[in-house]
Amino acid sequence: MSIPLTELRVAIIGSGPAGFYAAESLQKAAPGVQITMFDRLPTPFGLVRGGVAPDHPKIKSVSRVFDRIASQPGFRFVGHVTVGEDLSHEQLRQHFDAVIYAVGAELDRHLDIPGEFLEGSHSATELVGWYNGHPSYADRRFDLAQQSAAVIGIGNVAMDTTRILLTPADQLAGTDLAATALAELGTSRLNAVHILARRGPVQAACTTPELKELGEIPGVDVIVDPADLDLDPISARHLAEDHDRTTENNIALFRHWAERGSTDAPRRIVFHFCVSPLELIGEGRVAVLRVVRNQLVPDGRGSVRAEPTDAIREVPVGLIFRSVGYRGTAIAGLPFDQQRGIVPNASGRVVESPGSATFVRGVYVCGWIKRGPHGIIGTNKTDAAETVDHLLADAVSGRLAPASGSPALLDQELADAGVDVTTWADWVVLDQAERDRGAQAGRPREKIVSVPEMLAAIHAARAAR
Repeated sequence: MSIPLTELRVAIIGSGPAGFYAAESLQKAAPGVQITMFDRLPTPFGLVRGGVAPDHPKIKSVSRVFDRIASQPGFRFVGHVTVGEDLSHEQLRQHFDAVIYAVGAELDRHLDIPGEFLEGSHSATELVGWYNGHPSYADRRFDLAQQSAAVIGIGNVAMDTTRILLTPADQLAGTDLAATALAELGTSRLNAVHILARRGPVQAACTTPELKELGEIPGVDVIVDPADLDLDPISARHLAEDHDRTTENNIALFRHWAERGSTDAPRRIVFHFCVSPLELIGEGRVAVLRVVRNQLVPDGRGSVRAEPTDAIREVPVGLIFRSVGYRGTAIAGLPFDQQRGIVPNASGRVVESPGSATFVRGVYVCGWIKRGPHGIIGTNKTDAAETVDHLLADAVSGRLAPASGSPALLDQELADAGVDVTTWADWVVLDQAERDRGAQAGRPREKIVSVPEMLAAIHAARAAR
């Protein structure tokens, strides 16, 4: 039987951009829909809060759009609830007509090389979470007494990681960078960051604004070897014929830096193209990164792949940050594509296995857990709209099974289990507390980075009401 859209009850798991854009699409297409958004943290916004670089406040301002979505009738936020621990997928299906998973891709990919887990070797995810005050990473420590670091990868996360490591702390003081991170970056002795790319400059995955910012850091040279701009035939053809503006603008920047050379600035960023890490070497901690020179050969699909040569060299570094991609985590009760690191789906409808044409009734995905770790924040808007279109079509056509329970009954089940659930009103309290702390320090916000401290502030505010 079909479900009237005004009576539809939908659970959204994850409160990042994908989750909020899914909520917005539902609200626009089905006024009156009841939406319950769950997050494992007491705070909303996902990577907008915990992943976007602190010195990019314009990108973070999208949270104002999410505030508006959360203020619409029928929307509820349920924080500090972990699916798979505090409640099960089966409970969600019992109490909601449909469930949308928007949980992202939180696991970083490994290099799978000897020495990868020596002290001083980290994922960029750890550093990004640390300087953004994410509770899962707030207690991490990085040896910033080292003078040289390597960032492996050339996407936007690699650019952010490099920029934050070398930006003077006084320039970061006006951001919402975590207080502990700000203090430690202020004592950093890093004077060189080496960025390693497996393929050439034409294949760089970063966008031009993020790349350009590296050249704007005070007291920092950006070093590019002119020989790396002698392009292989396929890369040269792509640059000349495809008119990809991002690639064209990136190459213009690389050429500018190559032609300018060193200005004898006290610190430097060094790009290394067509190299792959082979081994991390050190007695207990990283001291040397061994790399192999790659050659670019046709991949049979109009692009190039990297093949190792016999040329091997060593780069002295005391810190490593790998930024080579992400993958999703399997969700109890759902199928999972181990190869791609996503929940298998057909345009957002979850299917029983990769390549299957059989849908899992009432279960949907959007964001990185749907498509993999690709795109920017805005990409999630069209992605979520596609998923919601299919969900609503299924509701109208009778392909959804009406829930036997209700969100209110689930609330009672969580309470009976002793889960300390937080609400949107609680987030408003935390938000104001962070702003007040920031104002005292002359900053826009000083984040609370501990879940117990968040909960204590929430409980105190509740008691004072």
